[in-house]
Amino acid sequence: MKKRSALILLLFFATLFSNTGGLFAQTAKQKVTVTDLTRIKQIGTIAASPDGKKAIFAVKSSEPNEENKLEYEYKVHVYLTDFQSIKQITRGSESVSGAIWSPDSKQIAFVRNVKAKSQIFVMPLEGGEAFQLTDSKYGASSPNWSKDGSKILFSVNLSLGELLKDSVLNPSKNVPAWSLEKPGFNNNEFLKPNKNLKPNPDGTIEEIRAYLDKDVEDKKAKVFNRLRFQGEATTQPDLSFSHLFVIEAKEGAKATPLTKGFSSYNGGTWLENGQVLSSTSLDSLQHPDREQDDKTLLISSNGTQKIFLSEKGKSFNSVLFSPDGKSVLFVKSASDGVNIGELFVANADASNPKAVKFDRSIAQIMWSKDSKFVYFTAQSNGGQPLYRLDAKTLKTEQLTDFDSGITGFDVLADKIVYAKTEVANPNELYVADLQMKNALKLSSVNDWVTNKALSFPEKRVYTNSKGQKVEYWLMKPSNLEAGKKYPLLLNMHGGPSAMWGPGEFSMWHELQYFCAQGYGVVYANPRGSGGYGLDFLRANVKDWGTGPAEDVLAAATDAAKQAWVDTARQVITGGSYAGYLTAWIVAHDHRFKAAFAQRGVYDLTTFLGEGNAWRLIPSYFNLPWNDKTEGVLTSNSPYSFVDKIRTPLLIKHGENDLRTGIIQSEMMYKSLKILGKEVEYVRMPGATHELSRTGNVRQRIDRMLRIYEFFERFVGSK
Repeated sequence: MKKRSALILLLFFATLFSNTGGLFAQTAKQKVTVTDLTRIKQIGTIAASPDGKKAIFAVKSSEPNEENKLEYEYKVHVYLTDFQSIKQITRGSESVSGAIWSPDSKQIAFVRNVKAKSQIFVMPLEGGEAFQLTDSKYGASSPNWSKDGSKILFSVNLSLGELLKDSVLNPSKNVPAWSLEKPGFNNNEFLKPNKNLKPNPDGTIEEIRAYLDKDVEDKKAKVFNRLRFQGEATTQPDLSFSHLFVIEAKEGAKATPLTKGFSSYNGGTWLENGQVLSSTSLDSLQHPDREQDDKTLLISSNGTQKIFLSEKGKSFNSVLFSPDGKSVLFVKSASDGVNIGELFVANADASNPKAVKFDRSIAQIMWSKDSKFVYFTAQSNGGQPLYRLDAKTLKTEQLTDFDSGITGFDVLADKIVYAKTEVANPNELYVADLQMKNALKLSSVNDWVTNKALSFPEKRVYTNSKGQKVEYWLMKPSNLEAGKKYPLLLNMHGGPSAMWGPGEFSMWHELQYFCAQGYGVVYANPRGSGGYGLDFLRANVKDWGTGPAEDVLAAATDAAKQAWVDTARQVITGGSYAGYLTAWIVAHDHRFKAAFAQRGVYDLTTFLGEGNAWRLIPSYFNLPWNDKTEGVLTSNSPYSFVDKIRTPLLIKHGENDLRTGIIQSEMMYKSLKILGKEVEYVRMPGATHELSRTGNVRQRIDRMLRIYEFFERFVGSK
């Protein structure tokens, strides 16, 4: 009987598994596809209620355009959790941002667009509709409740031209005390309008100037006198200013300005004593484009200002008073050069500051409710762990691992609510105790990944020629079959001070997509990367090419030793600084069958004039007129070696990319074309430097497919 039962059971399973639509097919994991990019949801700002019973958090998603299904629109809405369940509390076609709790935990304020201008809304959470609080002609952002809940502080942003005419922010119709640097004019009197003067191209010199000013007003011309005239998507001849306003938190209230004049005020927050903490340029008599230092101010209700923190050559951020009012912490950074900000803990009056020994760039700083600890995150060793600092001993402990990233958090009296990214899931919301133990997953915004075949990176370490430990990761094809050979992709990060790893959110989809397409992927954090301390960060000063190339190529060489790698089918790509590094490598190393250089910098001297990130040149190298002997800019420019490139190259740039500048790619493409090299050039209309992260979704998909399609021409299956 037992033998017969066993035989029947064996036949049952044999029949079941022989059916291709049976158990194996039902449980088989699916490949990550390119359009899975549109399914990823990202958790943004997290804020716990003051009473500790709830938290709100933002969720960013890509939603199909109703009129054109090929297009997508980013939407951001606010969700509420009681640490057990979750519900969405804002809806509609307009996204929201800046959500913040009222002190009594009964309302939230947030920002939403109205007629193309951002305005602040207040939503009662115990019933009732959200109402529009502000109606600023300049828009309103960054709401912050007063400690008694009666008022809201917010920011407005306006241009110099608007500020000159504004009767509230510039009631005396003054002009800036600092020079606008207009050649031929010793002061700014030319800014004062003459109402009796009519524009006339054939009139007096004053009437001609009025005519030219009218052309600028009607957008027939742009006139530049400022240093920082390049934005992200377009040139900006006019300066802009941020000012702080206060409004009662009730319908029909009228806002009043807290700051005025020709300075910008950033990061306004209320203190317990009714003062406002904000920052502005250190030297109010210097053109804002030239001033890199700042000062932290205490502003009283009548607008009186008192300097709280300032130091020549330094900038301050993350200034936070402890809940008990006895201490303050802040991050102080050198305003120029390649540096890491230093965290200090001081008495409440900023006296007796004590530096915290921590060799990483600190972010997301927050006091514990009992004022005993300071929590913060810091990119480190491929992840973004959460750390806890003892405010008395100044000793730091790491609470989470290097294989994940804490992308946002808030601290309650007995728990921490946080968002985490990891290889198994790009982003979800969790809650844990104050030591990040006993974690409970609250959200399921990206649970679709449970049905996907994922590739998990293997960490390795290389010791470079400077004796530094370089970490890199190898990812196998997600559909790896024994005995089969696969192409290998070397993917590199930009910055150059960025950092990649299993705990980095932005590359989750791209890395998984290429593994799903049958590529092995290797990526490294070469010298100059963030996340490894100041010495490592500065290790590529005056050396963007040779040293970093050594590090990433060592990772590729080691990865190519894997039995499944086809060494004859290696490819390489990178964006921004890594676009630079891609071009540098293919001019000096010829192992790769194809390369894709994205939004890169290829000639450092040209970059000084063309890109808004030009300060990288004096920070890492030298200014051209001071570089006549050493020649460091020429020797570090991939363009200097363009004739050595033999690898087929695809070059991509966003047409509105002013961070690195479009001429960089035009020079490379045209020169390679003149030389008769294998090169293709792709321009993305309307795209900025942020295309791969926050740009048009359809263009982001296009970018991914173009990388894949180009590589397949040279290393695809025949």
